[in-house]
This record gives sequence, C-alpha cells and structure tokens, in this order.
Amino acid sequence: MDIPFELGIAVRYLLAKRKQAFISVISAISILGVTVGVMALVIALALMTGLQQEVRDRILGSNPHMYVWKQGGITDYRLESDKLHRYPGVVGAAPAVLGKALITSPTGEAFITLKGVDPALESSVTDIGGSMTSGSLDALIPKSEDDVGAILLGKDLAGQLGVTVGDSVRLLTPQGTFSTMGMVPRTRRLTVGGIFALGLYEFDSQWGFAALDVAERLLDKDRVDFIQLRVRDMYDAPRLATALSDDLGSDYVAQDWSDMNRSLFSALWIEKMAISLTIGLIVMVAALNIVASLILLVMEKHRDIAILKTMGASARSVTFIFMAQGLIIGIVGTLVGATAGYLISYIADRFRLIRIPIDVYQVSHVPFTVQPLDFALVVFGAILICFLATIYPSRQASRLDPAQALRYE
Repeated sequence: MDIPFELGIAVRYLLAKRKQAFISVISAISILGVTVGVMALVIALALMTGLQQEVRDRILGSNPHMYVWKQGGITDYRLESDKLHRYPGVVGAAPAVLGKALITSPTGEAFITLKGVDPALESSVTDIGGSMTSGSLDALIPKSEDDVGAILLGKDLAGQLGVTVGDSVRLLTPQGTFSTMGMVPRTRRLTVGGIFALGLYEFDSQWGFAALDVAERLLDKDRVDFIQLRVRDMYDAPRLATALSDDLGSDYVAQDWSDMNRSLFSALWIEKMAISLTIGLIVMVAALNIVASLILLVMEKHRDIAILKTMGASARSVTFIFMAQGLIIGIVGTLVGATAGYLISYIADRFRLIRIPIDVYQVSHVPFTVQPLDFALVVFGAILICFLATIYPSRQASRLDPAQALRYE
C-alpha cells in the first residue's frame, strides 16, 4: 500500500541513525514524556473516580436515596409508606426514628446513634439485610411477649464492646421519666441479635438498629421521624424529591442523598479537578519537548527542506511532514501511556494494592475506576495538545527560503 511521501519522510526522520542519532534520541524522549504524562493522568482520574464511586455506593448502601418528613409528624407510618411507595419511580419505603443512646456491656461502653426500623421494610431501602456478618435482621422481630428485644450492632462497635450475637447489652437514653428523685433516664436490656458491616466506619462503629416500637419507647416518641425511600434510578432522586414536595403539598419535605452529602461530593469533585489539572501539566511539558525536537529537526534538515522545495514540494507538504512527525510522537506516546495507565489501575484495583486507614477515609483500600468518558477525554486531549505543539515548527519549516538555505552549501 502506497503511503504519502510526506508521511514516509516523517517516519524516516523519527528513525534517524548515524549522524542524525541525536534527533532520534530527542524524539524518544518526547514520546516518553507524553507516555508518562498520559499514564499519570489516567491513573489519577481512575483513583479519584474510584474513590467517589466507592464512598457513594457505601453511603447509599447505609442510607436510603430519599428522606420524607411531614409537618406535625407522621402518625400512621403504614399509610404514609404505602402512599409514597406507589409514587412513580419509588421502589421501597420504610419508617425510621433516630436518637442518641449510651450502650454498655461488661467490657465496654460507647455513645451510639440508635435507629428504630421496621424489620419487614428496612431491607427495601438500605443494604442492612445483606450486610449482616452474623445473626439476621429478623432477630429484631419479637419471638414472644416476654422477649426482651434485640439490637443490631456494627462490627467495629461490637468489637469495642467485646460482644457477639446472643450477648446482653444495656441502653441508656437521655429521655427519661419523672420521679420523686427527679428525671430518671430510661434504660433497657437488649440482646445482640446480629452484627453488620455496611462498609462505612461511621456506621460500623457508631450505629445500632432496634425494632421500631423498642426505639420509640427508649427515645420517648409516639410517632416516626421520617419515611425512607429507595428509588429505581438513584440519579433521578433530586428530581423525584422536588416532584414529591410539589405534589404532596407544603406539609411534606423531601431531601435526596446528593443534597444531604453535597459538601462531601463537592470536595471530592474539586480534588479530582485539581489533581487532573496538576498532572495535566506533565502533558504540557511533554508538548514543549515536541516543539523543541521539531525546531531542532527543522534546523538540522534545512538543506533537505530546500531540496524538497526546489523539486516541487509545496509549503503545505513541508508543513505536513513536520506535523506528521509531531502527531506520530503524540499518538504513540498517548496510546502507550493510556494503555499502561489502564493496566496499572486495573491491577491496583483488582488486587487492592494500596491500603489506607478505614477510620480516616471510610474505605480500606484505594479503589481505581477508569470511566470510558474520562479515558477518551485524556486520549483526545493529549493528542490535541501534541498537534497544537507541531503548528509553530511546521509553519517555520514551510516558510524556509530554498535560495537562502542552499546559498552556503
């Protein structure tokens, strides 16, 4: 297959030997610069994207997609849950109450967030049912009238208290009853019915789940705090929250997961952009190497350019020779760097090579996720930068006067 003579000359210059070996070394360094820059950018984007998705998935596994409050409180949660469950796009609805409590065991104590749930409905809005490492969510259902009640604890909290399934703990809440001795806090002995691992250190170390009626008595509440909702498409939750508030009237307030975690995801997005811009400068530096190598090549090959022009080569052909050389450098460096970045990200994520403190970052290892759009933008952007770097040297080469170039040859 015949190739344009301009492309053939460009390849020949890239593979220069003997006297022009220096030009070949400069070209290799330029390719290496593009490769390192693109590889670093792919890995950085994969790291930040993976971290965002991992934190988001764990938050949504521990929390519902939406919360719905009603002014004056929700007296009949079954009626409200059924009504909200029938709303288009909603796939699960469950009530909940929240409060603070002090939990004690023979070997430890801790302040926790106590969440009262309906065991039959909670699995439809959170992943608590599937996150049980021992015991089950059904342990919250009373077995008899004499059942003292059960509580589900996070694995880190259970470890801190030194308890396992079947052990007894005591809960103390600030809501108390008046007596001759003043306000007496409410206390209740509960059995550890299960241990869960939702994957977020905040939940696994500070949360306990109890049956709705047990939590209401401990927290001195006669109605649920809110209704939790899970929707079919989590990205549609903001629109549904607005639609619910409008359709149900001013008595209802709906808030979605993205709004409640706005500050966290905004911080992660800003970090992603900052890292991308910082590492993207490496590609810019590599582009400067391309400019330098092409300028050196034009100076080295001014005699060849003059001869080509005297043989009838147009200024456009000369421009294309040097643009093609710069593009070859950019394309080879970009493809090698992008492939290496993808493979490193895959291996690091597959084998969880980078471990981090879970109590600080909420995840045990650094996840890497290469999104097709991010990957395509990096490849396209790197090639575009390399192309722009070829414009000035190529134009200078095309403007070379053959008579001046050959005068002293």
